[in-house]
Amino acid sequence: MSNSFGHLLRVTTFGESHGPAIGCVIDGCPPGLAISEDEFAQDLERRATGRSRHTSQRHETDAVEILSGVYEGCTTGTPIALLIRNTDARSKDYNKIAAQFRPAHADYTYWQKYGHRDPRGGGRSSARETTMRVAAAVIAKKWLAERYGVTVRGHLSQLGELRPDEHLGAFDWNAVEGNPFFWPIEAQVPALETYMDALRKSGDSVGARVTVVADGVPPGWGEPIYGKLDGDLAAAMMSINAVKGVEIGDGFASVAQKGSFHRDEMTRDGFLSNHAGGILGGISSGQQVVCSVAFKPTSSLRLPGRGLNVLGEEVEVVTTGRHDPCVGIRATPICEAMMALVLMDQALRHRAQCGDVGEVSPRIPATTDKDAKR
Repeated sequence: MSNSFGHLLRVTTFGESHGPAIGCVIDGCPPGLAISEDEFAQDLERRATGRSRHTSQRHETDAVEILSGVYEGCTTGTPIALLIRNTDARSKDYNKIAAQFRPAHADYTYWQKYGHRDPRGGGRSSARETTMRVAAAVIAKKWLAERYGVTVRGHLSQLGELRPDEHLGAFDWNAVEGNPFFWPIEAQVPALETYMDALRKSGDSVGARVTVVADGVPPGWGEPIYGKLDGDLAAAMMSINAVKGVEIGDGFASVAQKGSFHRDEMTRDGFLSNHAGGILGGISSGQQVVCSVAFKPTSSLRLPGRGLNVLGEEVEVVTTGRHDPCVGIRATPICEAMMALVLMDQALRHRAQCGDVGEVSPRIPATTDKDAKR
């Protein structure tokens, strides 16, 4: 069904933006993983709106309730149910557009599919749904780290036309968590603030790019042809609200590259590059897995735009209320979540079929972090 994803690790989310609660069920998590409700707080805070003036000012507590699947602080192997109550919905903001279709929004397509829709905050099409993906991935990140030493982290790699400028400073993962943009070069943050202040004042919006990397992924994860690791990653990232493009490794830049450049040559000391993004033939190579995601500009704008209403009449659409001028600013934890959930699912699938294979020689070391594409 469209509300579930994954194979051996399967996640189902439910709830609407302005309903009483949102939640998820995680099926297939192995038993014995220690987990508590307070462990969800950090990543949910990273994803939350209202962290700065540059995102929607909706303030949710996002307190996780564990309803099942955990006993005496450990997973039991049975379905894990998580619930978060909505506490700061303002449905009245949507009264004026309840019967209108916002340009570039899912209003029209949901209406065409179901013949009925929840207009409050976009209902099921709201990015509020991604909260539960981030919550589910707290479990996946911890399992991956403890079982395989895998870490997943991301950063904003483009905001509108702005890109990280390493002339202003070196790429710094520590800087990513120190600013509301998840930006890797601290000296550029004031320029981003100025850019976003002007954008918000204009009433317009802009797109963004998020890059996520996974370190420590062993070679062998992923299935040939129809269960490819990069195929699952692409599908997972495309399922996120407002995503319009996904790249693995060099992605579309590969079009202009020569084969002699793009190929990641191998020596006994390791790979010499990582243009493939850590995946060959749909299977992890042991290199850093690199995925970049393109987010479109926010479609809910206070600038008037032409649209239709449910009667087919032409109307002027103006969206008021609390909206992100750039949804990509807080999308880093969401992209991390989808990467982690896919990797855990693939790890379980690999263990189920090929767990007896063990380590195969030779093992080629990965490139160093400084050489990898970010």
